[in-house]
Amino acid sequence: MGRICERTCIGCRRVVPASELVRLAAPDGRVAVARRRGGAATSRQGRGAWLHPRPDCVNAAVKKRAFGRAFRGGVDGPDPAQLLTDLRMAIGALSQEQGE
Repeated sequence: MGRICERTCIGCRRVVPASELVRLAAPDGRVAVARRRGGAATSRQGRGAWLHPRPDCVNAAVKKRAFGRAFRGGVDGPDPAQLLTDLRMAIGALSQEQGE
């Protein structure tokens, strides 16, 4: 049996399968959705953070300043509404790639 890769959401702090989360990266100091290759998030973009694509998790991450901790400082706090839109677009693109 294959092992399920689990990650922690920086918003709600729940440990869940990585497939339920979206990977974020901040290679230029701005938080953005990390690109995926073959349905898997790539680590080439440097240090990453994982987040549920839900308003409550996005707002909790912003409120707790989780982005600064996750990226070890030096990042601009994202606009919650724009980040949520980007997360949902990433989920939709991934679903189309996988033929769902």
